[in-house]
Amino acid sequence: MSKKTLVITSIANDKHPVLALFARECVQRNVPFILIGDTNSPKEFELAGCSFWSIEKQQQLSFKLAALAPIKHYSRKNMGYLLAIKDGADEIIETDDDNIPKSTFWVSKNRSAKGHSFKNSGWVNVYAYFTKTIIWPRGFPIENVKDKPLVLSSLGLEVLECPIQQGLADENPDVDALYRLTHPLPVNFELKNRLILSANAWSPFNSQNTHWFKEAFPLMYLPSYCSFRMTDIWRSYVAQRIAWECGWSILFHEPTVWQERNEHNLMKDFEDEIPGYINNSKICKELGELKLKVGKENIFENLVSCYQCLVEIEVIGSAELVLLDAWIKDLSSLSK
Repeated sequence: MSKKTLVITSIANDKHPVLALFARECVQRNVPFILIGDTNSPKEFELAGCSFWSIEKQQQLSFKLAALAPIKHYSRKNMGYLLAIKDGADEIIETDDDNIPKSTFWVSKNRSAKGHSFKNSGWVNVYAYFTKTIIWPRGFPIENVKDKPLVLSSLGLEVLECPIQQGLADENPDVDALYRLTHPLPVNFELKNRLILSANAWSPFNSQNTHWFKEAFPLMYLPSYCSFRMTDIWRSYVAQRIAWECGWSILFHEPTVWQERNEHNLMKDFEDEIPGYINNSKICKELGELKLKVGKENIFENLVSCYQCLVEIEVIGSAELVLLDAWIKDLSSLSK
């Protein structure tokens, strides 16, 4: 039987209602729950059904990445992925502490999924296919938000290998600060046909409701030397680009959580998203033109090539390559 593990990073205390809910539901389903803290996490944390990792415990881990990863950054979540893999996870589910699971959140998934298949389609605004409301996902290029979407009936339904699967979120979906400053919320999505993006079809996906199968675990790496608001988005671009060389597609499906969003300063979010507004299209253009190696056996080499590209175009700091090397060495040691 496949072993699933839930991974969240949070600085909330052990009385947080969403963390408590996840802990209870994980116990009911025999799903390990790994919670990654940071320097401003509570000193004491006791929650049945939850394995909490303080910054001090993380820094004592034998992982090479543990001694290098910066503090006070969402990319600390990488520690959770490594711990789940070390513990024998075959599937990793990740979300955040302001996403509340629906019953469908826990439904078993298959790597092979059926949906409307996009290929060579360029940018795809996946949110536009689940609602009539004007909306786009965080990380979608703002210069493309007015593009007319392809008609679904013109696309075939296919069954494809999708070891990365992104679920949407109702009520307060993952949109950028520009959207939040100019459009009303909440938004609830309709339950429609699923979408599958294959080679040369781009859409950002986040770390808020994402299901990963074992073969795609190396692509979970979150970069540290970039904006907090871009780390999971730019990861998604790299993951998509490498997935094409592995014969994989990315599934986008109906919402299985709803979000009661933590308090945010929208102007601070906007400031942190500026590197994305300016560079998202450029990043995917550069990644798309890379000559990567075909095959799952080249996934680590392709990871290095992609992040070297992002360093060369100066959207991510060069120190990232040291952390990426540690991630690869840690994963390699865990696979022995």
